[in-house]
Amino acid sequence: MFRVSQYMQEIARAISGESAGSPPGTSARRRGANDATNEVIVPAAKRLPGPVVIWNLIRRCNLACKHCYSISADKDFPGELSSKEVCEVMDNLRQFGVPVLILSGGEPLLRPDIYEIARRAKHLDFYVGLSSNGTLITEQNIGEIADVGFDYVGVSLDGIQATHDRFRRMEGAFDKSLNAIRLCRDAGTKIGVRFTMTRDNAHDLPALLRLVEDEGIDRFYFSHLNYAGRGNVNRKDDARHQMTRQAMDLLFDTCWDYQQRGLKKEFTTGNNDADGVYFLFWVQRSFPQLADAIRARLVQWGGNASGVNVANIDNLGNVHPDTMWWHYTLGNVRERPFSEIWQDVSDPVMAGLKHHPRQVKGRCGACRHFDICGGNTRVRAQQLTGDPWEEDPGCYLTDEEIGVTATRGRIKVTPYSRQKAAKTGARA
Repeated sequence: MFRVSQYMQEIARAISGESAGSPPGTSARRRGANDATNEVIVPAAKRLPGPVVIWNLIRRCNLACKHCYSISADKDFPGELSSKEVCEVMDNLRQFGVPVLILSGGEPLLRPDIYEIARRAKHLDFYVGLSSNGTLITEQNIGEIADVGFDYVGVSLDGIQATHDRFRRMEGAFDKSLNAIRLCRDAGTKIGVRFTMTRDNAHDLPALLRLVEDEGIDRFYFSHLNYAGRGNVNRKDDARHQMTRQAMDLLFDTCWDYQQRGLKKEFTTGNNDADGVYFLFWVQRSFPQLADAIRARLVQWGGNASGVNVANIDNLGNVHPDTMWWHYTLGNVRERPFSEIWQDVSDPVMAGLKHHPRQVKGRCGACRHFDICGGNTRVRAQQLTGDPWEEDPGCYLTDEEIGVTATRGRIKVTPYSRQKAAKTGARA
């Protein structure tokens, strides 16, 4: 994931003459997740003691959202981990050095033991997030949610009112989710809005950004549509590349405006690590004198972290490289400890994901900014071509921007240093 606001803070310090401080994206604590995306901030090139774990404790959900990766339904699914099994797995995760647990679903609040699980996670000193659709957070349970002490609660909004209700397939869903956001905010719980953009809801992005400011919301997470679960079925609805670029421009400009006005908001993006490269282009236009320094920071971030610093456990105990890989299982925590599964590189996908640098093909392999995005999201390539190491079809950067040209069926790349020299007239 890409933490936009942290880089904006770095820029603000630099132009004000203050010390640059620690590079963005390298904080010891890793945060976030949501019900349709992995909202976690981790540098792919830096190995944590253990990965951030997004844990789908239950598959049941009271909604049937268009872009759901778990293809949930409002029914009980057999074979889910018991309370005892969850506690045993948590002990192993803690011993393995996992710093963050994101409790997700389905809708995690439908699990009767969710508060017991969350309290135990807090007792074990995990950073604990709750990923909810918000419709079940009410005046009746906000006290218990606040008492647990969740470090963060994330609620998805797919647009304003009618748009959100249509995506969530429930009339009144927006009002219920907005009420949940307000309840969490007023209870002193850190609250965030998550937005997965398609061409059918992109028009609501400006209004959602205004909502974040008007409602005093702490975080805004922008997710690109990923080809997994129900989102894979709706691949034709994915936002076109030009629309994505316009959305990113708006997001960067808004985040910088908030930074200038002293509004403390966190902006993150996920499921398309090309965002880091596109941000570099924004810096080159807006603060060219800082472009080299920011590029160095982006290289430290390193892009995609699936299978390295981000992990997923589903409701049956199956382990996946992240939440978008539900079709690919690495092992099951009932059969082997998570710590063993996660370190086992006999699996070819895990071996490839953990290889640094990753060996990817096509435009991604030839991209002069590969050291920033790390080859982007491998699951999109796998879903579209069957080969996880092919180029990411979701990259919205042009061949010219990434230094790639096709000659007689072969791809050539212009190194970043040579591109920079050509623009300045210097010798590379």
